[in-house]
Amino acid sequence: MRYTVVVFDLGETLMEYKGMQLSWDGYYQKAFEYVNEKLALALTPEQIAGSVELLKSYNSRVKAREQEIAAETIFSDVVSRWDVKELPLGKVIASFFESLKLEPVIYEDSIPTLKRIREAGIKTAAMTDVASAMPDEFHKQYVSPLLPYFDLYVSSVSCGWRKPNPKGLSDIARHFSAAPTEMVMIGDTQRDVQAAKNFGCASVLICRKSNGTDSLPDFGQDYTVRSAREVGELVASRADGWSL
Repeated sequence: MRYTVVVFDLGETLMEYKGMQLSWDGYYQKAFEYVNEKLALALTPEQIAGSVELLKSYNSRVKAREQEIAAETIFSDVVSRWDVKELPLGKVIASFFESLKLEPVIYEDSIPTLKRIREAGIKTAAMTDVASAMPDEFHKQYVSPLLPYFDLYVSSVSCGWRKPNPKGLSDIARHFSAAPTEMVMIGDTQRDVQAAKNFGCASVLICRKSNGTDSLPDFGQDYTVRSAREVGELVASRADGWSL
């Protein structure tokens, strides 16, 4: 089968946030303390603790969910319990994420791989789950070096669902008028593989953290690689398209 659309997850597949754990709930306390101080809210320790627990309840890595919830909805729920009048929600959200001091790191083989795939005449798309409570426009800023190399960007915010729900893949297929059998999904988690299986397209698991001696996980993926470069080599090795 010739693949005409290659779909990439972003986090831990093409980039990462330096020094950040996969689940960010451990940073919530300091983040709300920062918001409290910067915006002079005079929140009590109990209110801050309550905000931390509430945000944890929305964190998909703490409590799994597929349906996406907008940042504005989440933070509106948080702010409604503070009894602070005339508080601009945008300032709260911006201050919260400012406190995290997120430093995106684009893997060195990511952009060359995306270029190589597009030069082979194959469409590229991103399908990413945005971190819980992060506005999509913030996420796009952090991954901005990658965006020029995608023909389409789809996130859990824009499609309304998180992986393993296949809604994002369905939206991508519709955009390119591609059948599931013409698409391949590349990601680093079982959720990425399962989303592909749920949709009916091929899947590639990328295991960047493997040292070469570790046993590689088997989530039922069609293929396993250790770098994006290997994906580019697979594409470039077939002049008439990529087939696993």
